[in-house]
Amino acid sequence: MTRPGPVVFAAFYLALVAPAAGQSGFGDAEAGAKVFRKCFSCHMVGPDAFNRVGPHLNGIFGRRAGSLEGFKRYSDGLKRMGADGLFWDFDALGAYIENPKAFASDTRMNFDGLDDPQERADVLAYLRQFSASPANIPEAAPTAMPREVELSEDILALQGDKDYGEYLSSECTTCHQLDGDDQGIPAIIGWPSEDFVVAMHAYKEKVRPHPVMQMMAGRLSNEEIAALAAYFEGLE
Repeated sequence: MTRPGPVVFAAFYLALVAPAAGQSGFGDAEAGAKVFRKCFSCHMVGPDAFNRVGPHLNGIFGRRAGSLEGFKRYSDGLKRMGADGLFWDFDALGAYIENPKAFASDTRMNFDGLDDPQERADVLAYLRQFSASPANIPEAAPTAMPREVELSEDILALQGDKDYGEYLSSECTTCHQLDGDDQGIPAIIGWPSEDFVVAMHAYKEKVRPHPVMQMMAGRLSNEEIAALAAYFEGLE
């Protein structure tokens, strides 16, 4: 007996969730901009968007799954789904962001999902503004989200020593796994170096409210943070 391909499983999952999603329709794009802050550590959208840990989301509506040119970190499952004919529309995106790992079990998207149907509808309305069709939905203004903490150019320009970063990484990898599996704890492999540096300084300055991470970051010098950033950025 031939095992159904991944797109068949996705279609089955969509059949379970699509009626509820379709009835709700698009939500409030302005509210969705606030919900999107939960996504911004990995994804960008807007005229100046580029790929980060995850692909940028300009033009996501109507895009074949796993197909954005230049983005190299898609899971094999999403690439297979795209090859089998999965395109991102309202229902498919709604199902994916509700429970990413139920939709694509090997996805690299380390996000628990949005349980609230209204939040899903709102964030999809927000993202919809950055897809070109239909033409009567204009491009939205740039999403110029400020960094969590403002750092000096000297800190941002530090070139970390990858070998030193690997030496320092053992405390990080007691929780954050090198195989990319989150197990409820976000993966940090492949993070752009600047994103890692900003996040660690946000913990260090207690902008991010996680006491263990605040303690760990507080022990690190600027050079040590840069070294860890260089090491983890280079991992696949």
